[in-house]
Amino acid sequence: MQIKAFLLFVLTFAAIQLQANAQLSVGFRGGISSSNVSYRYQLGRPVVNAGGISGTTYAFVVEYFGQKNAGLQLEFQHLTLGYTQENDALAVNQTEWQYFKMPVLSNFYFGNKGRFHIKLGPHFGYLLQARDLRREFEGDETFLPTYGQAGDDPRRFMYGLNVGAGLSKLFGKSTLAGDVRLAYEFGNPESQNRIFDINSTTLEFSLTYLFQIKKGKWQK
Repeated sequence: MQIKAFLLFVLTFAAIQLQANAQLSVGFRGGISSSNVSYRYQLGRPVVNAGGISGTTYAFVVEYFGQKNAGLQLEFQHLTLGYTQENDALAVNQTEWQYFKMPVLSNFYFGNKGRFHIKLGPHFGYLLQARDLRREFEGDETFLPTYGQAGDDPRRFMYGLNVGAGLSKLFGKSTLAGDVRLAYEFGNPESQNRIFDINSTTLEFSLTYLFQIKKGKWQK
């Protein structure tokens, strides 16, 4: 139901923007990401910080500008989150979660040809695959469990918040932008009550190429 509501919002958003006198650009974003996980294994216990996972991320980007320096951005992103955890003997457990993620961001630009930008907004998504990459020890209840085994049933829905900043340069109808973005994930993949709560943060460094396919009213 949550995913259906979000898709309805996206379609409504796109229809409103397309019929308005907004600038429309499409393109691709790619870069590297690094995620970290924190969790409570029981209610009332202190937060435990686990090591994260680094990887690549990429997205198809749609950007609307209803005004010259402010607009909205919708992304269809592939992103990998996960954790790396060691015991006292330095044995390692490592798990990754691959997500289809849809950030919906407000964009604010400052400048003309060379611009500074700020992006912020929520994201929603769906777990595509969970994999246990390394399982070198069996931990007690204080360690994170598996998520890619036959008996595991990770929660699929994700949601959270994003904030980012960067620089962009206009080349005619093309835009090239560099971006640093921090995302906080509220969704908890645990659905079998083995861990009380899990949250993750992701830091992304990326480049975006956009091509303008529709002019804004201020450009005519």
